[in-house]
This record gives sequence, structure tokens and C-alpha cells, in this order.
Amino acid sequence: MVTTSMPNTWSTDFLNQQDFPASTLYMVATPIGNLGDITLRALHILNAVDGIACEDTRHSAPLLNHFGIHKKRLALHAHNEASASDTLIGSLQQGERWAYISDAGTPGISDPGARLAAAAGLAGFRVVPIPGASAVASAVSVGGSVLLPSDGQFQFLGFWPHKLRDQEEWLRQIAHCSKATVFFESPHQIANTLLKLATCLDDSRMVMVGRELTKKFEQVVHLRPSQLSNWLSEAESLKGEFIVVVSASEQNTNTPANHAEILRWVAALKPFLGSKELANVISTITGISKKEAYQLALEGK
Repeated sequence: MVTTSMPNTWSTDFLNQQDFPASTLYMVATPIGNLGDITLRALHILNAVDGIACEDTRHSAPLLNHFGIHKKRLALHAHNEASASDTLIGSLQQGERWAYISDAGTPGISDPGARLAAAAGLAGFRVVPIPGASAVASAVSVGGSVLLPSDGQFQFLGFWPHKLRDQEEWLRQIAHCSKATVFFESPHQIANTLLKLATCLDDSRMVMVGRELTKKFEQVVHLRPSQLSNWLSEAESLKGEFIVVVSASEQNTNTPANHAEILRWVAALKPFLGSKELANVISTITGISKKEAYQLALEGK
């Protein structure tokens, strides 16, 4: 084990280089797993504000207690964001400074916080970002070959949807997108989602799967779509939070001569068949590959 110590000659004067105005909301990023990823500035702000709004006060308590931060707290989550925002804005009107933290990572990125920031801004109050840990930035930073085909450009879709129709729309977007795609997935659905990706992606693509980023059992793998099934069957664990990065499509965007005709077949058959069954029929009728037929089936859904 490598042990290090913090230099006792460090000065924290730099923490005061930026103004700390009253009647201001501070959006503070917190660790996504490893407590060591908290920033000095985040600790400075959390210690200095009058109160801290939390996505879940119970979840945030261990973090705040670990660093000896004892402030009044307000629960502000997806189910009460509008009403709790009004309460917090009332405190800002009294000249108080407040911070907002989500359960992990940067607020507003597939976490509550966007409505709060919007409400505070519309009410005329300053909203200040306190940057730090982000699962999206962490995954993209190690994406390597998955990001290269799109020169580092990517689209972030948030959490994989539950509804089948929405999933099919996402698969269509990912299959044809000229940028890399980043999304979150739960441990309960990761296997099913990766198998669907394997079905609709050409094997020239790359898929990066990140699990439990920054935590003890962190895992990052780069795979071809054809390798996903074997990886899932051999995986030691599928527990924890997942983030997936899919490389951009390199397909020729020229429309095939029979593209419109195939889409007419899809439109006629889609009320009666699921995407997989529809792809099998289209492949049989037209002679195109099943993967290409599946992509067209998704496009026409």
C-alpha cells in the first residue's frame, strides 16, 4: 500500500481568491464514490454557507459528518424540487448563502438541481458552480479509442429508459449517431441493455463499460459488440452503478436505393411485430443483413 501525507506548508489563501457573496446559491460537486475526490474548495464552501440543501439528507449525512460539517439541512429532491426551491429562495432573500449537493457527483447531471438553479436565477440570485467529481467526465477521460472516431465529441443521454419504445428510439439514435454516446444504467438492467446494443451495433464499433468508478471494485473494459455477451457471462459481478460509452457510427450516410421501400415495409408491419421479428422479416424479404434490418426496423418504429 502506498501512503502519502499532505504537505503542512500548503497555504489555503487561494480559496479566498474568488468572492463569496451573500444571497447566493452554490452548486457543489461531491465524490461519486471515493471520499478523497472532494475538493478543497467544496469543503471550504460547505463549511462557510448558512445551510446545505441535499438530494437526500440521510445519504449526505455520512459525507458531511466525516468532514465535520454541521449546518442546517434541507431535503431537495426530484419529488419536491419546486416547493423546496421556493423555501431555499426565501432564505436567499434573507441574505443567506446556501449550497446544494446531490447524492453523488455534480448536481443537475441526471440528478436534481437544474430546476433549483433555474428558479434561483429567475429570482435574480447568483448561482455559482463549485466543480468536482462527475461520472460522465471520469468515463470520457478514459474512453480512449471509444472517443477517437468522433474527435472526443459525445452526446450524453442520462439514464437508460424503462419503456420499450423509448429504448428502441435510443438504440436507433446510438446506431446512427456521428458522435460517441454516454449513458447510465442500473445493475438490474445492464445485462439486458448490453445485449440489445450487441444486437444493433456493427462490430466495427467499440463499447466501454465502467462499473463502480472511483470505488474499491472499479472496473473499466473496452469491448466490441460481439464480445459483450461473453463478458456478461464471465463477469465476476454486475453489482454497482454502470456508465456506458459507445463509439460513433462510421457508417456511410448515403441513403440506399431501396431505403424508402424498406421503411414502407416497416410501417406496414410494425403494428404486428416487435423490432426483432420485424428485422427477421425485412432481412428475408430484401436480403440485407439482420443487423442492418434491425437498425432500419428501429428507424421506422
